[in-house]
Amino acid sequence: MKKQNILFNLDDTLAYCNKYFSLVIDEFADHMMEWFDSIKEEEIKQKQLQLDVAAISEYGLKSDRFPESFVGTYKYFCDLTGREKKKKEIQYLRELGYKVFEIPVEPIPKMNETLLRLKEDGHELYLHTGGDEANQRRKITQLELTTFFEHRIFISEHKDTTALSNILKTIKADPHVTWMVGNSLRTDIVPALEMDIHAIYIPAENEWTYNMVDVNVEHSSTFITVNSLYEVPDVIDKSIQEQMM
Repeated sequence: MKKQNILFNLDDTLAYCNKYFSLVIDEFADHMMEWFDSIKEEEIKQKQLQLDVAAISEYGLKSDRFPESFVGTYKYFCDLTGREKKKKEIQYLRELGYKVFEIPVEPIPKMNETLLRLKEDGHELYLHTGGDEANQRRKITQLELTTFFEHRIFISEHKDTTALSNILKTIKADPHVTWMVGNSLRTDIVPALEMDIHAIYIPAENEWTYNMVDVNVEHSSTFITVNSLYEVPDVIDKSIQEQMM
């Protein structure tokens, strides 16, 4: 069997992430509706999402961006309604936003079994995750992912085609035997296809709007959608067999 280079995303590919952000956003919206009784929940969530996504172009996927979207939303509605901005409330919302980064990490079902099978099959496993160093290292440690990825871990604050290109140059990967596995069409799948490496898309149970984009990329590589992480080894095995025929 020909050894493959397999890059995995972390959040919502190997471990749950978005569902915890959703819970904290729900808590944030509840507090906001107590303070602003004329503002609807959907308006609050749309403004928070708008500010959060807008900040990515400048700050990337740094953790600080998320709590500041709560503060920015609060200030926006204070200005809109004429409500006084209170330091105590701002501090409370900032702390609420950071709370999501303290939640213990929960692996996607069959994470260990999937990675172990690929490792035992002789494939080279890499982790390419988006975010800031401290938060992503926390998750990597809790999940004991160095068991599978060792030093082959890349953390990108701006996770895009440029970041992936730099990683592929660093590992000197042959695109014909290199895969990207992830749940984000924007930061996993589109960059992979633009670099003409193979891509396996695993839709998340609870997807972040930012991750959803149209895939309009000309490519000669394989692009497959599966329903679960556990299907990945079989997909790669089948592809190898087809290439050998």
